[in-house]
Amino acid sequence: MGKNMIVVEYGDDIVILDCGMMMPDESMLGIDYVIPDPTYLERNQKKLRGIIVTHGHEDHIGAIQHLVPRLGVPVYAPRLAAELIKVNLEEFSDAQNVRVNTYQAGDRIRLGVFTVSFVRVNHSIPDTFSIVVDTPEGKVIYTGDFKFDPTPPDGIKADYAKFEQLGREGVLLLMSESTNVHTPGRTPSEQVIADAFMEIFAKTSGRLIVASFASRIDRMQHVIAAAVKYRRKVAIAGRSMLKYFDVASKAGYIKTPKGLIVDLRSIKKYKDSQLVILSTGSQGQEGSALQRMAFGEHKQVKIHSGDTVVISSSAIPGNERSINSVINNLYRQGANVIFDKKMQIHVTGHAYREEMKQMLTMVKPRWFIPVHGEYHMLVSHKELAEETGIKPANIIIMEDGDVIEFRQGQGRKSNQKVPVGGIMVDGLGVGDVKEVVLRDRQAMAKEGMIVLIALVDKKGKIIGSPDIISRGFVYMREKGDLINKTRQKVKDIFAQHVQSVPDDWTNIKTKLREHIGEFIFREIERRPLVLPVIIEV
Repeated sequence: MGKNMIVVEYGDDIVILDCGMMMPDESMLGIDYVIPDPTYLERNQKKLRGIIVTHGHEDHIGAIQHLVPRLGVPVYAPRLAAELIKVNLEEFSDAQNVRVNTYQAGDRIRLGVFTVSFVRVNHSIPDTFSIVVDTPEGKVIYTGDFKFDPTPPDGIKADYAKFEQLGREGVLLLMSESTNVHTPGRTPSEQVIADAFMEIFAKTSGRLIVASFASRIDRMQHVIAAAVKYRRKVAIAGRSMLKYFDVASKAGYIKTPKGLIVDLRSIKKYKDSQLVILSTGSQGQEGSALQRMAFGEHKQVKIHSGDTVVISSSAIPGNERSINSVINNLYRQGANVIFDKKMQIHVTGHAYREEMKQMLTMVKPRWFIPVHGEYHMLVSHKELAEETGIKPANIIIMEDGDVIEFRQGQGRKSNQKVPVGGIMVDGLGVGDVKEVVLRDRQAMAKEGMIVLIALVDKKGKIIGSPDIISRGFVYMREKGDLINKTRQKVKDIFAQHVQSVPDDWTNIKTKLREHIGEFIFREIERRPLVLPVIIEV
C-alpha cells in the first residue's frame, strides 16, 4: 500500500504510471514518509518518456517533487492533481523546471511507441482516471484507485461505455486495484454522506468540528453545502486541509459563497451556533489539528461542553489506538463525538468486490495482474478474476521488483528483478537515513543509551574517573552500584588496551562498545546503545 509506481517498457521507451509516497511503519522512527527507489529509472534515463498520474492523492503523486528533478521527465496529470503537484514543487528550489502537463477525458498522448489515453472513474477525490497504454504488444489498462458511484458528488459518473468498448477491442493486460477485495457487495454512494451531514447540522445547536482526510474534496463540499443551508461560517484548521482547499477552490472543484470562509484566528467573533471548523486529524495523527484540540494544545480552538466533533473517516489499520485516544480526550473535555461506529459518516473511495468483478467483466482482459494491496488481497483478487472466466495461468501475482514480459500475446514472469525498496525522507534529508541509522533509533527507543566519557592525557592514561550519562536506560541515582561497576570496567578495558596499542582510539572505542555492552547485559539483561567518547587533553 502506497509508494505506487509501475513501469511499462518497450524497446527504448519507458512510461511510468504514478509516482507516490508511503507513510512510514512503526519501525521507521522519526521518518516523515518513504518514496520509491529510482535506481532502475536512473540507469535507463534516456528511455524515459513521461510520468502519467491517475489522481491527486499523495500515495500516487507524493514522490514527484523528489524524483522528477533527478529524472528530468515530463509529468502528465488531470487538472486537480496537476495543481497539487505544482504546490508540492514550490517547496523545492531544484524542482522549479519540472514540466507538469494536464490531460482530460478524450485526450490521447503519444510517448515514444506508446499512445496513452484515459477513462474516467470515481474515487474519493475529483478528476480520477484509469490509464490505457497502447503498446505494440496490445492494450494495457491500469485502473488506479477506483469505485463506481451511481450518484457522485460532482455528477460525473465513471465511463462504463469506454471500458466496455475497450473490452470489445481486446485488452492484453488489466492491472486493477485490490484494496477492498475482501468486502462483498458495492461501495455506498458518497451521497449517503451528504445526507448524513445535513442531518447532523440540523440537529446540532453548538459548535461543529468536522475532521476528515485533507484530500476529501467532496467532504469539504458537503460541509460547505450544509453550512450554507444552516447559516454557519466555515473555518479551516490544519496545513494540509488548507492546501487542498486552496488548490481545489482556485481550480473550481469547491464552490463557496463570498464571506462563508473565515480565518481560524477570528472564530471568537462568532457564536458557537454560527461556526463549523474543518480539521485535519481524522486518524489521530500526532501534531494534527484535531489531536492538538483533543489534548488542549491548539492555540485557536479549545474544546468545551456543547461542541460536536464529527470524525468522517474509518480507521486505517494500525491507527486505532491513536484515534481512540483522541476520541477519549474529546469526551473528557465535554464534546459529543460522532464517528463511524455510531453513524455512517464515511464511505470508501475504493471498489468493493462486486465493482472489481464488474471491471473485470467489462474489460475482459487476456491477462490480469492484481495490484495495490497486501499479498493476501492480491491472492483473493486472483480468485475473483478466475470467477469471471480468466484462466488461472493468465493471472500473475507480482511483488515489488518483479518483471513481467509479454511477447506475441504470451506473458511470463522474468528472472530479472528490478532494484526496489524505499528512500526515507526525514525533514529536509532525502535518503540520508539508512537502515543502520534506523537500527540505532530502534535500539535507543527500546533500551536507551549510555554515554561513556573518558578524559585522557598525552600518554593515554585516564584522568580521574570516567563520566557516564544515561538516557532512557536507567535512573542513575537508583542504580549507583551498576554505574560504579561500569566506570571500573571502563578503566580496566582502557588500561589493558592502551598498554598493547596506545593512541588507537578507534579500536579502543570498539572494544568499549563490545565489552561494556556484554557487561551490562550480564548484569541486568538489557542492551542499550553504548556511545564511547574519548577526549585527549
